[in-house]
Amino acid sequence: MAEKTVKSFAEFWPFYVLEHANPLNRRLHAYGTVLGVVVAAGLVFSGNGAFALLTPAIGYGFAWFGHFVVQKNRPATFTYPLWSLAGDFKMLGLMITGKMDGVVADVLQAKSARH
Repeated sequence: MAEKTVKSFAEFWPFYVLEHANPLNRRLHAYGTVLGVVVAAGLVFSGNGAFALLTPAIGYGFAWFGHFVVQKNRPATFTYPLWSLAGDFKMLGLMITGKMDGVVADVLQAKSARH
């Protein structure tokens, strides 16, 4: 996607989904997102600044492991940090409701239909 600049989240989403096609990568993102939110809440409720350092380390740690080791691709965070973060939360919501596997299948099918 580096050759093309996306202009909206709607345009970014199918790329994001393809970058997270591996179910283990998605689970690692879910763990990181949930734990990142828990640690951020710890910062808010405790006022302990250590939580500020842990929040991105935990959230991105799980996600980047999923990309570099499991999915073997480059995290979209490097190019589209805000849309990537929004994608993490959208994906988590779809995973919780049991819809993400279907979304991945639909995007993969649409991609294969174009080629």
